Amino acid sequence: MDAVPSDAAAPAPSAPSAATAATAPAAPSAPAAGPYSGAYGDPGARIPQRQPAQSWGQPGWGRPQWNAQPPSPKPGVIPLRPLGVGEILDGSISTGRKHWRTVLPLSLVVAVLSQGTATAFNWFSRNDSQSTLALVLLGAGALVTALCGLVLSALLTMVVSKAILGEPVTAGSAWRAARPQMWRLLGLTLLIGLICGGIAALGMVPAIIASLSGSNNSGLDALSLFCALAALATVLWMYIKLSLAAPALMLEKQGIKAAMARSSKLTRGNWWRIFGITALGFVLTTILSGMIAIPFTALAGATGNSVLSSLGGDPNHQQPFAALLLIAIGGVLSSTLTAPVQAGINVLLYVDQRIRREALDLELARAAGLPEYGGTGWAGRSDQQPSGAA
Repeated sequence: MDAVPSDAAAPAPSAPSAATAATAPAAPSAPAAGPYSGAYGDPGARIPQRQPAQSWGQPGWGRPQWNAQPPSPKPGVIPLRPLGVGEILDGSISTGRKHWRTVLPLSLVVAVLSQGTATAFNWFSRNDSQSTLALVLLGAGALVTALCGLVLSALLTMVVSKAILGEPVTAGSAWRAARPQMWRLLGLTLLIGLICGGIAALGMVPAIIASLSGSNNSGLDALSLFCALAALATVLWMYIKLSLAAPALMLEKQGIKAAMARSSKLTRGNWWRIFGITALGFVLTTILSGMIAIPFTALAGATGNSVLSSLGGDPNHQQPFAALLLIAIGGVLSSTLTAPVQAGINVLLYVDQRIRREALDLELARAAGLPEYGGTGWAGRSDQQPSGAA
């Protein structure tokens, strides 16, 4: 009998069954999409979904269940994940420490201008019998302080946003990024001030009526107190509700109305948390400012004949110029060191809310050039800076 060829004896390969196809490993996914349109802008863009991190004990690793989570990436001053209170405070301080060459000169210029005008007002108000020049200096000082504080807030917002990505930043680059939004920021600040001021004025109407009437009515006095407290609570609620409008306006390049709507949306359901962190930051910076200013105030008290006159508490004696100068130096140093911390807390609160609601941490990881998140190395490349990533 003739031998059957081996090729003919071998069975033909059968097509894969449906069950085999279902259990077969999926084909490799397509490469990550290109860099997003902006680290902070374009809030309506497609938001990537977080994928559960694979631990050592998951199938395929061949190890016992350890429940280990990989550490969150930290290209800059904060880890890219929902932040805790300590991380927000530490991130604001780390920004000033790591970028002090940019942050401190900006804060110093603003502090010198504001303290200089305040010192000049105090001096001329005590030496000019008519106090005409003192009133002029008071108005000019208030205007200069407000404008300088506005510019400083805008520049520090840009510095903090770069520090989150671990990118270098200079005062010039921060100004170029902030300049297109400066007029809108001014309008936003004035509008928020008018809203809060209008609410406060409305709450004081019963007290004004009671004082003008001159009557001793206990019911009207109680109504005045209740309206004043209600107005104060409403102003505080509105201030926190709109506290993230400035970062949204600067970093998302939005208009005034859109920035206020964004702040209202981001703070919804987290008002108490934002209020608590803001209040804690205010208390800490106030304590730090006092610790810096107290030695200079003590030295100022020793410059005159009495401590009361040296500190300006005695209207019958002139306050020495040396005392004014020492107090001003303490104010300049305290403002220089605390202003970046306050600005950093506000910006990091905004970033934290967007991480919690919109998975901004994944977009920031890509912007920082982390390859495991689909980053393409944009961080630190000025020629390919994504739009809106201030």
